Amino acid sequence: MLDSVLRFVVTVLAAVGGLMMTDRIVPLLPSFLSAELLRIGFFGITMATILSFIVGGILGGVIGFLLAPYLIKHLWRFTYWIEARLNKMPIYDVIAGSLGLAVGLIIANLLGSAFVPVPIVGKYVPGIISIILGYLGINVAIRKRDELFSLFSGLPWVGRDKSKEKASANIYQNKILDTSVIIDGRIADICKTGFIEGTLVIPGFVLEELQHIADSSDLLKRNRGRRGLDILNRMQKELGMYVQIDNRDFEDIAEVDSKLVKLGQLLKAKIVTNDYNLNKVAELQGVPVLNINELSNAVKPVVLPGEEMVVHVVKDGKEFGQGVAYLDDGTMIVVDGGKKHIGETIGVLVTSVLQTAAGRMIFAKPKAMERAL
Repeated sequence: MLDSVLRFVVTVLAAVGGLMMTDRIVPLLPSFLSAELLRIGFFGITMATILSFIVGGILGGVIGFLLAPYLIKHLWRFTYWIEARLNKMPIYDVIAGSLGLAVGLIIANLLGSAFVPVPIVGKYVPGIISIILGYLGINVAIRKRDELFSLFSGLPWVGRDKSKEKASANIYQNKILDTSVIIDGRIADICKTGFIEGTLVIPGFVLEELQHIADSSDLLKRNRGRRGLDILNRMQKELGMYVQIDNRDFEDIAEVDSKLVKLGQLLKAKIVTNDYNLNKVAELQGVPVLNINELSNAVKPVVLPGEEMVVHVVKDGKEFGQGVAYLDDGTMIVVDGGKKHIGETIGVLVTSVLQTAAGRMIFAKPKAMERAL
């Protein structure tokens, strides 16, 4: 229905345009022809006027009627593009951009009126100035959004709201989850313990990456992606965590990690990850990071040299004669001289502990060997 109305409007406008064009063309006809046409007429309505209405109106209407579907199609495409961009923008950016556009157009109107008397180009200058200043107003207002809204901080009600927000931000700070920590799944168990509070922010580009992984042709990737989506549903429904989807995107940035850091700077939030490289990049740019691997290493039981433990040797190590065992939490134990005990459960004595970025390694020797020494 709306397309039919728009097509009718386009047809009428094209017909009016045809009338105006014909009215301008008739005076340019040869003098003898226009004189003959001007002699014929009733009550001041000449034949030229009648022809301009008939020929121009019909020709313009037909052209408009034929071109209307093409114009309407591109009009809807442009509308959807604008709507998509606005949906991805935070409400504060939309308000700031609208204010900037209004200020820019007001200034353009004041300046443009001074150029109207200029011959030939004067009537076109206001339109050009409006486009330029309107665009500048939107961009400057969005970039200076925080400073713009801070102008109203002196108002009593704004001050109270801001203080409440600041107090709540100190207690419940936003935490942005990256793709790796969602797929990892341990974040759900940490949230279940109650150590994570506040709002968990899931960026839209992280959800898109998860969806691409879940739709992958590779079975392992597909399972990892689906596991990540299941973890999010579990955190939101079963654990009662407040999960917020942030549709903000940064089209000028290609890397997902760089987008996460940029979003963390804008929201003044912490990034939750287990990606070592993202951890370092975020820290360099002043964005705090909660690393799941560091948390896991921190809560592992402390083992001191000289302590005894019972382990099951499962394979040989890199060096000659070494055997490798694992604790229940995944900590690797390198047993010197343990190769001959592969497949056995033996008692060992801790000789040293090495803490690395990848985790903790424990070096030990069989207790029988210690007695022999």
